[in-house]
Amino acid sequence: MGVILASTFSLIKLIIWMSIMSNFISISSSNPICESPYPPHAIPVYEEDVDTLQFAVNLEFLEAEYFLWAALGYGLDHVAPQLVMGGPPPIGAQKAKLDSLTRNIITEFGYQEVGHLRVLEKTVGLFPRPLLDVSPKNFAKLFDEAFGYELNPPFDPYRDSLSYMLGSYVIPYMGLVGYVGANPLINGYQTKRVLAGLLGVESGQDAVIRMYLYERAEELVHPYNHTVAEFTIRISELRNKLAMCGIKDEGIIVPPQLGAENRTESNVLSANFYSISYRRTPGEILRVVYNTGSEHLPGGFYPHGGNGRIAREFLKIPH
Repeated sequence: MGVILASTFSLIKLIIWMSIMSNFISISSSNPICESPYPPHAIPVYEEDVDTLQFAVNLEFLEAEYFLWAALGYGLDHVAPQLVMGGPPPIGAQKAKLDSLTRNIITEFGYQEVGHLRVLEKTVGLFPRPLLDVSPKNFAKLFDEAFGYELNPPFDPYRDSLSYMLGSYVIPYMGLVGYVGANPLINGYQTKRVLAGLLGVESGQDAVIRMYLYERAEELVHPYNHTVAEFTIRISELRNKLAMCGIKDEGIIVPPQLGAENRTESNVLSANFYSISYRRTPGEILRVVYNTGSEHLPGGFYPHGGNGRIAREFLKIPH
């Protein structure tokens, strides 16, 4: 009898939820007060918006593959093969040894990146997925550079949940600062809307990763004699060094002069003197993700360089 009542109660809850969602969708899609007004004769996508926003496709491909593979054991070729446009599969992608909390977070992130690629395809178009290197060997090289010596054993982001989140610390933030940098250059109302939406979610992903690590700031990262906070500081310092444009990247613990209003050492969100997000140019981003300090010299996550007009022009390669 108890089982029947429980099942009946669950069914009633499902029916109520479906009814609410049906009404919500009906109201939000048909009510004119929910539609955003645009100025008369406004242009949805300016021609010059396309290359600027399309540059981000490189980073969205990287994030999608890194997240999907780690959480699910497969990537875009399985989830949304039409989006890769014949681009080569990533190097070294694999399923990570994640606990259930971390797997749920990363699964959501992975599917979010698929949505990002879909909206970019709809708005400015895609290009073929570039060759990506998300192998343990590539991450090990990056973390060795950050610390100034070879970690033993080599850093492997797929080893466990904490290692994976430290690897994740490396990636979404570059999309965040890239979107902030692109924002003043975008003119169309549709491209502005898309950029704002992408920036909001990229910022949220970065905040989740940083908070995850901040909660563990003083923990030692097994099997190394370095804390989580030190790992983030070293990676941020390396990115600033590679980008060559001053401090635009900060670890989860900072000296007070870099904290909010020069009063905090906690640094859950990386921001400038006015507590607004830093911004980077495409050149700065490529110097970092290539891990070469040069937008003209591919490497790192992009062994053959990024795709799209902006990235290919830096390489003097026809696009």
